[in-house]
Amino acid sequence: MADQSIVSALILGLIEGLTEFIPVSSTGHILLAGHFLGFKSPGNTFAVLIQLGAILAILSVYAAKLLRIAFALPSSPQARRFVFSILLAFLPAAVIGALAHDFIKSVLFETPMLICVVLIVGGVILYVIDRLPLKPRYTDAMTYPPSLAFKIGLCQCLAMIPGTSRSGATIAGALLMGTDKRSAAEFSFFLAMPTMVGAFALDLYKNRDALSSDDLFVIGVGFAAAFVAGLFVVRSLLDYVSRRGFTLFAIWRIVVGVLGLVGLLVWG
Repeated sequence: MADQSIVSALILGLIEGLTEFIPVSSTGHILLAGHFLGFKSPGNTFAVLIQLGAILAILSVYAAKLLRIAFALPSSPQARRFVFSILLAFLPAAVIGALAHDFIKSVLFETPMLICVVLIVGGVILYVIDRLPLKPRYTDAMTYPPSLAFKIGLCQCLAMIPGTSRSGATIAGALLMGTDKRSAAEFSFFLAMPTMVGAFALDLYKNRDALSSDDLFVIGVGFAAAFVAGLFVVRSLLDYVSRRGFTLFAIWRIVVGVLGLVGLLVWG
């Protein structure tokens, strides 16, 4: 196995962990970076499978809260409603992801120009939303109504277009439907758990025969890097967005999209 593949996997894993939970599109960043690094994986599995490292970062940070919710399920209507709301929000992505998996991986993942354009457009939309004088009605992710959760789940489906950002779509949708920034980001964290575990399981199953032991080692390197970087982001993001909003991420998306377009036009 070439050392270059390991170094590329480490870089891409760090990018995954740093970008998964902020509204900039981790998949878009990984696919673009992989394109310019000349990194390839069978069936584009790498970008999906290393997301599990970021999920473990959430689980480690929220372990105590998740345990409290689990133990409260038999006696707490609020805990049961919250779990139901997360599963309800996950449902649209589960259905569409399973039906459109092959098209997403073989067409959308292979179109870097589209990714750049979507990064720019999404950045503009996020910037505008962050500047709107919205008045939040929901400030606790644990008490979102199931109907609101389902609508946020529909927004999440937009993220199947690489460059959109799963967290960006869910957060922007939640803000427009009356949530505050902190609870929108936290709900996006919780929704990421079933969504990304489901994507991991589906992608691993679809490509089980195409992966070699070398591929698994490279994925493991990216997985570990994503876990470490994800810990840093999850621990700091909620406080940051509560104080400063999403403008920085909107600008970042636009800059990366423009640089990507320039790179594609110059180097191909």
